[in-house]
Amino acid sequence: MNASALVIGATSDGREIAQLAAMMNRHGLVTGATGTGKTVTLQVLAEGLSQLGVPVFTADIKGDLSGIADAGRLTPKLAERLDALGLPAPAFAGNPVALWDLFGRTGVPIRMTVSEMGPLLLARLLDLNDTQTGVLYATFKIADDDGLLLLDLADLRSMLVWVGENAAALKLKYGNLSSTSIAAIQRSLLVLEEQGADVVFGEPALALTDLICTTPDGRGVINLLDATKLAAESPHLYACFLFWLLSELFEELPERGDADKPLFVLFFDEAHLLFKGAPKSLVDKIEQVVRLIRSKGVGVFFVTQSPLDIPTTVLGQLGLKIQHALRAFTPRDQKAVRVVAETFRAKEGLDTAQAITELATGEALVSTLDAKGQPTPVERTLIKPPGSQIGPITAERRQELLEASELRERYATVVDRDSAHERLTQRAAERSEAAGPAAAPPRPARETARDDGDSAPRPRGGYQRQSTGEALIKSVVRSVGSQIGRQVVRGLLGSLFGKSR
Repeated sequence: MNASALVIGATSDGREIAQLAAMMNRHGLVTGATGTGKTVTLQVLAEGLSQLGVPVFTADIKGDLSGIADAGRLTPKLAERLDALGLPAPAFAGNPVALWDLFGRTGVPIRMTVSEMGPLLLARLLDLNDTQTGVLYATFKIADDDGLLLLDLADLRSMLVWVGENAAALKLKYGNLSSTSIAAIQRSLLVLEEQGADVVFGEPALALTDLICTTPDGRGVINLLDATKLAAESPHLYACFLFWLLSELFEELPERGDADKPLFVLFFDEAHLLFKGAPKSLVDKIEQVVRLIRSKGVGVFFVTQSPLDIPTTVLGQLGLKIQHALRAFTPRDQKAVRVVAETFRAKEGLDTAQAITELATGEALVSTLDAKGQPTPVERTLIKPPGSQIGPITAERRQELLEASELRERYATVVDRDSAHERLTQRAAERSEAAGPAAAPPRPARETARDDGDSAPRPRGGYQRQSTGEALIKSVVRSVGSQIGRQVVRGLLGSLFGKSR
């Protein structure tokens, strides 16, 4: 085995199929019908990258990927597979794992600020129409111009109330701010809060350095997001979080150039959820980020049932392709198989379309990239078994891993600092002397810690983090007194103006 390559499997005649590590930032695609082995293939790729020293982030959709933390074992079925591959038994071992959960129930909680997500992704999350999206953009712009931080949903709700009350005065500068649209946005926020998503917004915000980690012995940490309920119950939140993470990586990481292996690799499981119903403006931004982020050393792999789930502009950028079996029971299915077959570089003597329907579980058509970045002819491949456990870990084992995590305490307590909600409440109190000092409207009941040492708004406006994330924030805005100095500068997916920082 090439020490700088990741072994995927072998052909029936024993030829090893591997992908050069240097090409893993050229992105990839893992597709196939339910039950054909996509999750195990993802597990093989993730642990292979970890062994090469590359940190990984992946969503655990079905809950069975958590076994990657523990060592596997030699079973009769596995021995049969190894014999067919002509491979020795893997070195059974667990992998370094960090467990995450947007809701903080089964993993370390992940938070982001409202400003970080930005109006484009938030409009997608709230399922707003064009008019409502325009009002949301204006609300973000007004907050930026006024130096008001939008950190959590309470800040956004208070900001919308203030905009509605002052719509007439703001109209000449920001356009029509319809009370009907504001009310619709507020109702959508209520639905979001009812689903428990309000805990996702706030501080401390996720620091990317806590994802891109290696162990003292040089293995990459595999970050597992528990998405068993998230993808099923809140698919928009799942998609928007992944797009936000992709955008943040692009914005925060420096240019890296060619390297012998990626800095970080993302696996987006159930990728059809990411693009289903997404507006063209968002798809265009995603295509742009996917195209550019490889220069930062980040690889992106989409895992879904069919390549047709991925927009053509994104599909054309995916290098490594692993196609498990597809079923072709109807004329429409048969047409889809033919289209999928045409995405591979043909190999003489192999009918790709026919092979796609005949593949057994754990078998796939694989096309890698050579040293020049060109696709190799497709090969019918038996995916090698992982060295880690296939199937989920127990609840007790998960709790054990959580208790041993250094990240758990870091993100356990919400930090509630002075932001738009508090500032607007204070202004209202100052305008109403007769009412006396007014108490701030109650926030959702949750444990908070006041950060009095960082209460004043900074000149950069809405895009600010609590101190645990400040090491990642670039000092791109220097002129404190200028208009630009008062505005937040967002990334490609959170931008008010469609420009990078």
